[in-house]
Amino acid sequence: MKKFSNNKVLLLIFSAVLLASCGKSNKSVSSLTGWEYNNPKYGGFQGNTEYKQQANPPGMVLIEGGTFTMGSVQDDVMFDWNTTPVKQQVRSFYMDEAEVTNIEYLLYLQYLEKVFPPSDDTYRKIYQAALPDTLVWRNTLGFNELLTENYLRHPSYAKYPVVGVSWRQATEFCKWRTDRVNEKILIDKGVLHTLFDHDSLKVEGADRFDSETYLTNPTALFQGDSSIYYKGIRDYSAKGKDSKKEKGSFTGRHVKISDGILAQRFRLPTEAEWEYAAKAAIENREYNSIRGRKKYSWNGNSTRESSRRYKGDQMANFKQGKGDYSGLAGWSNDGADITMQIKAYKPNAFGLYDMSGNVAEWVADVYRPIIDNDANDFSYFRGNVFNKKVIDKEGNVVIVDNNSVVFDTLDNGKIVPRDLPGSVKYEPITERDAFMRRNYEKAYNIDSKDGDLASTRHYYQDEDDFDAKPRMYNSPKIPRQIGESGLIIQQYDTKTRTTLISDQTRVYKGGSWKDRAFWLDPAQRRYLPEFMATNYIGFRCATDRLGHMSNSRRRKEARK
Repeated sequence: MKKFSNNKVLLLIFSAVLLASCGKSNKSVSSLTGWEYNNPKYGGFQGNTEYKQQANPPGMVLIEGGTFTMGSVQDDVMFDWNTTPVKQQVRSFYMDEAEVTNIEYLLYLQYLEKVFPPSDDTYRKIYQAALPDTLVWRNTLGFNELLTENYLRHPSYAKYPVVGVSWRQATEFCKWRTDRVNEKILIDKGVLHTLFDHDSLKVEGADRFDSETYLTNPTALFQGDSSIYYKGIRDYSAKGKDSKKEKGSFTGRHVKISDGILAQRFRLPTEAEWEYAAKAAIENREYNSIRGRKKYSWNGNSTRESSRRYKGDQMANFKQGKGDYSGLAGWSNDGADITMQIKAYKPNAFGLYDMSGNVAEWVADVYRPIIDNDANDFSYFRGNVFNKKVIDKEGNVVIVDNNSVVFDTLDNGKIVPRDLPGSVKYEPITERDAFMRRNYEKAYNIDSKDGDLASTRHYYQDEDDFDAKPRMYNSPKIPRQIGESGLIIQQYDTKTRTTLISDQTRVYKGGSWKDRAFWLDPAQRRYLPEFMATNYIGFRCATDRLGHMSNSRRRKEARK
């Protein structure tokens, strides 16, 4: 009897397990074909069926996307009329919780100095192009010379935001960060050696790790030297051939985008992303609406703390008034006369520090006075130049070598590399590449609907038919009388008319230690040429969020 009872219990358990397994879908099997992923018997076709979600990049927080009113300000004493409220949708993205600091930027400089030694004429201009302009601290009627010598490199300012960095330099830092983060990921995964600790390798020039080069052709790194790799991830299509290779040789396969292992490209946030993240209006959300408007990155219309414990303290580092950058000695209002250490004040509702005050920040957009909401209300960005990889005659992707680096001379005379050695070479797409497309027609879209040919009365013609491109900001045509015949024609007058707005003018957002409280409003916007730098503009990086908008469990489960 006892034996029968035990068998009965085992039968019930087996039935329950069987029913449970029948109710679950097999993730390793194609639901449309029945073929198994990662099975050599079925060809070893591979799919990451165990992928859960994107990992948080180091030093970043997730900003859940949504809709918001961009350009909504409470004050417009400057009467710029460039903050017209428009409704925009922002996709989820990651953003640095604080500005890039001096110590982080110095790591970047040390890397460039080691890999592209300035003593070598081949690389000398690469390191120099990345150096911040420390002379931004100088003032013809001020005594700030010690800041020019110490602010960047002295450990007293290690955790202070880096300044004197132009938009172009900030963009190059983002590219470098992408490579270093992905290099570390591959080292941790056991795919890549620690290159600087490798006995037979010298990390210099084109011989370095580059994310795009690795994804394009892993054998292009270090001129095909396979000793830089430990082993790859498992290759299910190999049919056990890996075990027959020599001991110590590379086995498996290289990491691909489809594996979901490598980090996405770091970049500057767009203006819409930055403003959305700074406002953090989600803390005023009530169900599906926002109650009230925020003037700063915190709630309330005052710059002072309202809580009982810290009541009266300033909420950000900014200029209090004429000749007042910090407050009275012994009772400092904001704790700093210039910049101050990051994370000195409380974060906003998204967990971001110093989105109002300390330093203003570069964003990715080219400046125009109007945000064209009618043209696009989803992930708005002005500045697109669509490129493609350069392919040589043999059909291979071109990698920039030490002898093919192209340098550009900026308007201020500085010489900067267009591409670093070891990176993939790109070129603008052609009209043929965009043929029959509905979403874009050409590579250069910075002046789209605002100065390009399509926005002029010659919209129906081709740019190649013009000797000179129609000008957006030109001297107007005025009537002129020719001779005594009375013939009147229209000609451009000889007066030179210029504007500070150009395709090289970039937006920067937020107030700084040098600004009055007016500029602390996240919706305010200013601009500066992309090659210039100041002592009050810094930056922070962003990167794309893939997959679901949020990490929360508030999502609809698929019906079974």
